[in-house]
Amino acid sequence: MAHREGLVCLDVGERRIGVAIGDTRIKIAVPYDTFEVDGTEVRQIAELVVRESATKIVVGYPRNQQGEATAQSEYVEAFASLLEDISTVVFQDESLTSVMAENRLKARGKSYQKGDIDKEAAAIILQDYIEENYAE
Repeated sequence: MAHREGLVCLDVGERRIGVAIGDTRIKIAVPYDTFEVDGTEVRQIAELVVRESATKIVVGYPRNQQGEATAQSEYVEAFASLLEDISTVVFQDESLTSVMAENRLKARGKSYQKGDIDKEAAAIILQDYIEENYAE
């Protein structure tokens, strides 16, 4: 049986961070929660990493339509640098994940809020990471 690695994924925004969790054995990413950016977010992420026995924090990396880094990319890089003492940080392209997340939520036919989009986007980013790095 494959060795299990816990993963925490973040869709970093300036007001809110979408969070998903998953592991490399079952290869399914699950929307978890959103953390407000209020000064406690790094501690909350650290606590989640411990609780999930996560070996990596996957951070969604924004790019423009030409695939280039943006001002938001710089913000995400700076935020990710705060997490390096907690766990290994890796980046995963997050292009169009918010659009995909919103489409998924609409398809379910229930009402949803912006935070739901953020955590669903984090799950899509994490699923992409798992599929690219842990496919059998």
